[in-house]
Amino acid sequence: MEKIYSKGVVLGYRRSQATQYPNISLIKIEGVVSREDSTFYLGKKVCLVSKVAKSAKNPTGHKISWGKICKSHGSSGVVQARFARNLPPKAMGAPVRVMLYPSNI
Repeated sequence: MEKIYSKGVVLGYRRSQATQYPNISLIKIEGVVSREDSTFYLGKKVCLVSKVAKSAKNPTGHKISWGKICKSHGSSGVVQARFARNLPPKAMGAPVRVMLYPSNI
């Protein structure tokens, strides 16, 4: 069976010494160690699955936040992603799924 996603971890927000940018999240993807490796993932979809209270509207109890990888960050394979809604601070350190679509091969 083919895998449809790679694993990753949310490192935090993009930041400088005095300012942080909560609309851009930094993500470390498993197995990516250089800037050249990270170029394959540009434009790919990212999802963060979090647990929420079950309700009639959401019987599964899972909330999915979707984003897209927009550029590389540094030389160690970290990427920047923008989500439809900014990730909450609680998501830092949380696992994410980096989907292997849309494909540009």
